[in-house]
Amino acid sequence: MMTWILLAGAMAGAGAWLLVGRSAAFGATAASELARLDALRRQTADRFAPHSEVPDESRSHRLGTRVASLLSARGVVLPASIRSNLAVVGKSPEDHLGSTLLAAIAGAFAPAIALAPAILLGFLTPVVPLWLAIVGALGGAALAQLQLASEAKERRRDFRHVVSAFLDLVAMNLSGGRGVPEALASAAGVSQGWGMVRLRETIENARLQGITPWSALGRLGEEMQVEELRDLAAALALVAEDGAKVRDSLTARAASMRQRELADSEARAQERSQSMLIAQLLLATGFLVFLIYPALSGIAGF
Repeated sequence: MMTWILLAGAMAGAGAWLLVGRSAAFGATAASELARLDALRRQTADRFAPHSEVPDESRSHRLGTRVASLLSARGVVLPASIRSNLAVVGKSPEDHLGSTLLAAIAGAFAPAIALAPAILLGFLTPVVPLWLAIVGALGGAALAQLQLASEAKERRRDFRHVVSAFLDLVAMNLSGGRGVPEALASAAGVSQGWGMVRLRETIENARLQGITPWSALGRLGEEMQVEELRDLAAALALVAEDGAKVRDSLTARAASMRQRELADSEARAQERSQSMLIAQLLLATGFLVFLIYPALSGIAGF
């Protein structure tokens, strides 16, 4: 009886939410209406685009596209931290929303699948998985966010290493008598790694847009939340006309970044050493319990 009451309440709540969400009388603000018009314009442009230029989309991307259109129609945007992480890993918001929704759905069904034998044997009532489904859905969505944040953290660490090498290359080009824009373009075209490719594309787009390369690098630093790149853009904007000062500043910044990376690597190595020590202590404790338990059971008469 309680199960049917919970199901009826959930259906009634879902119906009320759909009624409020679909009605134009609720939450109709100027920002939401403008966002809805923008979403309709993008959908119309995609609909009349040539089919040869539209890439094959996965199921999660199509699902994320629908969710993104629904959110943009109501003026809801992703937080700045998530947008920055997506920019770092090179993932679109549609893909992220689709994967997050799929993870939430999988997390909602995971408790019911895990507890199905206990329910069939009569040890648990069907009400338990209904409550755990909410927790599982939230856990699946949170796990997707944690995975994105972890991947973005690793990519930012690699990108800082690329930026330090990029500063050295720019300083070398400045020593050869090149100007700051030419030195930036030449240094960005040396390597083919993803970080250097991102820097090269940023500098090339700056030339096409008619802005300075350091302004474009500053925007990239803001987008990816890399402080070193923003500091580099600020320094180049201040002393762009004095090549000697720029060269000395870049060399000092590259050395400082390498020292910071070395300290970060040592800290991560110490954390892994401590993790291995804890694992060894747990293994030794389990082995001692395995050795002592027969003697204790014989003495206690178990």
